[in-house]
Amino acid sequence: MDKKKIVLAEDNSTLSLLLKFRLEKEGYELFMAKDGREAVNLIEQENPDLILTDIMMPFVSGLEVISHMRLKLDSGTPIIVFSSAGQEEMVLKAFNLGANDFMGKPFSPNELIIRVKRLIS
Repeated sequence: MDKKKIVLAEDNSTLSLLLKFRLEKEGYELFMAKDGREAVNLIEQENPDLILTDIMMPFVSGLEVISHMRLKLDSGTPIIVFSSAGQEEMVLKAFNLGANDFMGKPFSPNELIIRVKRLIS
């Protein structure tokens, strides 16, 4: 069976390495992006089963990643967005653009695993 592929777009390297470690332990294949521009390139190359993206990133934001997926690529790939406190407006925009789920930072990696499995089991 092929491993499910996940693109993780997160500019905090400590958090992204922690999540990479946890998700790989669960058997997923991880592709890491430091910003939305890298994420879009990886998404087009790898055609992942799931996208995890922070909303606030340099160059291209998580919102632009979502709209690129839904509008330009016409893709229904599940997307989970992360956001720090006080970004309710951004989170609402993310859902309006087609995000499937949202997690406020800081969050538990174990809870993330449960949400990932629910979207790509």
